[in-house]
Amino acid sequence: MLYFLSQFESVLSELRLFQYITVRTLFAAATGFIVMLLISPSWIHRLRAVNFSEQKVDKRVGVERKRQKLGTPTMGGIIIIIATTFSTLLWAIPTNRYVLLTLGTLIVMGAIGFLDDYWKIKRKNGLSVQGKFLAQLLWAIGVFAVLWSDSETQQRVRDFMVPFYKHPLFDLGLIGGLVFIVVVLVGASNAVNLTDGLDGLAIGCTNSVIGAYLLLTYVAGHFNFSQYLQVPFVQGSGELTVFCGALLGAGLGFLWFNCHPAKVFMGDTGSLALGGAVGMLAILIKQELLLVIVGGVFVIEALSVILQTSYFKYTRKRFGKGRRIFKCAPLHHHFEHLEKERAVKANRLPELIETVIVTRFWILGIIFALIGIATLKIR
Repeated sequence: MLYFLSQFESVLSELRLFQYITVRTLFAAATGFIVMLLISPSWIHRLRAVNFSEQKVDKRVGVERKRQKLGTPTMGGIIIIIATTFSTLLWAIPTNRYVLLTLGTLIVMGAIGFLDDYWKIKRKNGLSVQGKFLAQLLWAIGVFAVLWSDSETQQRVRDFMVPFYKHPLFDLGLIGGLVFIVVVLVGASNAVNLTDGLDGLAIGCTNSVIGAYLLLTYVAGHFNFSQYLQVPFVQGSGELTVFCGALLGAGLGFLWFNCHPAKVFMGDTGSLALGGAVGMLAILIKQELLLVIVGGVFVIEALSVILQTSYFKYTRKRFGKGRRIFKCAPLHHHFEHLEKERAVKANRLPELIETVIVTRFWILGIIFALIGIATLKIR
C-alpha cells in the first residue's frame, strides 16, 4: 500500500524509496516482527481465556514431561497470519496477483487448520484425513484454474522445471499441471504439519525455507539476475519477496513465544498455512522441485511417517504383527526417545532433550536452505 506513495516523489524525493523491493522487504520483515511482539501477549491471553489450548498428552513418545504442555494455548497460527497479512498489504503492491494468490493460500490453508484445531478442542476429534485433503484439494484446483486462465501463467504451469537444468524438461499438459500443483500444495502443507511436534521446531525450519525463497523470488522477479543465473523470469514475482520478508519477520516473532518452553503452539492453523504458502511460492516462481532440497527437513519428516506406516502395515500383513523402523514417527519423536535414553544414562536434565533436538534440526534446515540457494550457480 505504501508503494503508491512513491508516485509523489516530486513532492518529497525521499518517497522514491518505496519503489524499491529491497527497502520494502526490510520494512515488511521489521513490521511483521514488531506486530507479532505487540499482539502476541494479548492473543495468547485470549486463547487461554477461551480454553483454546492443548487438551491431551501426546502418548506416542511416552514422556511424562509432555504433561507440562497441557493447557498451553494453541491456534497461534492465527497470529502469524494476521501479522503477515497486515505487513504484506502495507508494504507490497496489494493488487499484485502473485501476492494475492499467496496470501489467499496462507489464509485458506490456515482456515482449514483452524477448523481442524477447533473441532479437536470442542468435539475431541478434528477434521478427518479425507475432509482435510478434500478442502486442500479444492483450493489447489482453484489456484490451478486461476493460473491456467492466463496465457502467461498457463505456460509456466505446463513447464516441468528441474534443478540444475535451465530449460523445461517436458510439457505437463492440463492434467499433469493440475496434479503437479495439487501434489506440491498439499504435500508442502502436510509436511510442515507433520514437523510441528516440538517447541520451535516447525517455525524455526520454516524460517530457513522462507529465507531461501526470499532470495529466490527476488532473483525470479529481476530480469538481469534471472538471465544471469538462468532461472525462469517471472514478471511481477518480485513482490513475493516482500511477502517473504513479512512472513519471515512474523515467523521470528512467533519463535520468540514458541521457543522452549513454548507459551503458544501454532497448531494446524499455523502449520498448514505456512506449508501452503511455501508451496505456493515454489509454484509461482517455478522452483517446485527445489523445495525438496530447501525444505529437506520437512521431506525427511514426511518420509519417516510414510516409511513407518507402510512398513508396519506390510509386516502386520506378512507376519501377523506390525514392526517399526523407527521408535516413533515423525522422525523428531524417534530422536526424542533416543535422547531420553541417553539422558537417563548420562544423568542429564530431561528438560534439555527438546532443545537439543530442535537446535540440531534448525542446523539441518539452514544447511538444506544454503544448498538450495547454491544450486542457482549450477545450471
